[in-house]
Amino acid sequence: MDMEAIPVIAIGGSTAVAIAVGLLFWFFQRHQTAQPNHLPPVPEVPGVPVLGNLLQLKEKKPYMSFTRWAEAYGPIYSIRTGAISMVVISSNAIAKEALVTRFSSISTRRLSKALKVLTADKTMVAMSDYNDYHKTVKRHILTAVLGPNAQKKHRVHRDIMMENLLNQLHTFAQKSPQQEVNLRKIFQSELFGLAMRQTMGKDVESIYVEDLGTTMNRDEIFQVLVVDPLMGAIEVDWRDFFPYLKWVPNRKFENTIQQMYTRRQAVMKALIQEHRKRIASGENLNSYIDYLLSEAQTLSEKELLMSLWEPIIESSDTTMVTTEWAMYELAKNPKIQDRLYREIQQVCGSEKVTEEKLAQLPYLNAIFHETLRRHGPVPIIPLRYVHEDTVLGGYRVPAGTEIAVNIYGCNMEKVVWENPEEWNPERFMVEGDETQSLELQKTMAFGGGKRVCAGSLQAMLISCIGIGRMVQEFEWKLKGKAAQEDVNTLGLTTQMLHPLHAIIIPRK
Repeated sequence: MDMEAIPVIAIGGSTAVAIAVGLLFWFFQRHQTAQPNHLPPVPEVPGVPVLGNLLQLKEKKPYMSFTRWAEAYGPIYSIRTGAISMVVISSNAIAKEALVTRFSSISTRRLSKALKVLTADKTMVAMSDYNDYHKTVKRHILTAVLGPNAQKKHRVHRDIMMENLLNQLHTFAQKSPQQEVNLRKIFQSELFGLAMRQTMGKDVESIYVEDLGTTMNRDEIFQVLVVDPLMGAIEVDWRDFFPYLKWVPNRKFENTIQQMYTRRQAVMKALIQEHRKRIASGENLNSYIDYLLSEAQTLSEKELLMSLWEPIIESSDTTMVTTEWAMYELAKNPKIQDRLYREIQQVCGSEKVTEEKLAQLPYLNAIFHETLRRHGPVPIIPLRYVHEDTVLGGYRVPAGTEIAVNIYGCNMEKVVWENPEEWNPERFMVEGDETQSLELQKTMAFGGGKRVCAGSLQAMLISCIGIGRMVQEFEWKLKGKAAQEDVNTLGLTTQMLHPLHAIIIPRK
């Protein structure tokens, strides 16, 4: 409290004593609240005045810096990003404490300005606070798209997607033998088609966007709905770090993000209008939009639009990142690829790898889990906000602090993972019993607790079947020297710096 700011007034002696006692009581109560159980504060990473640790986080891969600092300052430490205090967690045990045990104290989000705009102020499951709205829209998406029963209903769409993918790979191998295929280009396009069929009932080749006065082709639609928002999500507004200066204009940033938002809204609005025309003509496609229009009539137009956009962007990106990394590692490690092929041959014979066979393919599952651990698509869980004083890792964490759970750092934790830098699927095979794999949650790849990722089942099904089918039908090789292993942050996910280019040889 700034004592100079308190006005000097004439008061009686008894009143002064009462006020003094009240102030002392307030001070000690506040002191007690700020120090639960008199625990020590979280260790701090030294920074500079005003800026804190901002200059040390200039790269757009903060999870790397966070992991390096964990080696020096421990699995939990605090940093300052301008005026904001942030606690960074790079430990499986403390991450689970934050996501599960202390969930009630840190269940809300504090979004950057870019994310606040792009998510229409938290109007989507992944970025909303844990409240009634979150529970409602999550129930909708699990019921109609991502839950077990919905996944059974959408099995036909996944099968179509997988056949399209393999057919394109066979066509390429036949027409361009010994040439390198760009897996990302083909796979990402097919994932986008799957997302559109599940959400809007059918894929789209082009659409007239009335609000923009133009017709967009499929690539342009993908750019607006997926690529631009992912890039916009990591746009930095310096005012995020200095909230007391939020009144200062930052026109270039504001215009860039607002344009992304406006174009995305216009395209989604056009897709919804197109679907309503199909409904009026009597066409029923049994998709997510059909479900929402009939079962979620309490949603506003903006909430409906965001609910439909969310499965499109999420289905089109993270699964691609995981599958591409897995195929890169298999192409780089022919012995592991051969072992997987032999397992598939033993279980499936001449039949194709199917979802029913996954439980009998432990090594395939181990490859999926290990890829999630070593190359997890979401390296940092979207920031949480501590709205009441709490305790983490034996330290006191005051209200107002941001929490960054560094999933990448958790999966590089040497006390949990032996030689964590090495990609080794063996670590997910139970010793002495190769018919089982360790639990998925150990990697923290899909978060944990009440906010565990709703799309984990779909991601596992698509990625595992994709990896299995591509190894079953092709031998994968890297041309010459193995591609440089590097990542580039694209929105909220990590992906290979360059798309995977590999030689594929059809198996006899």
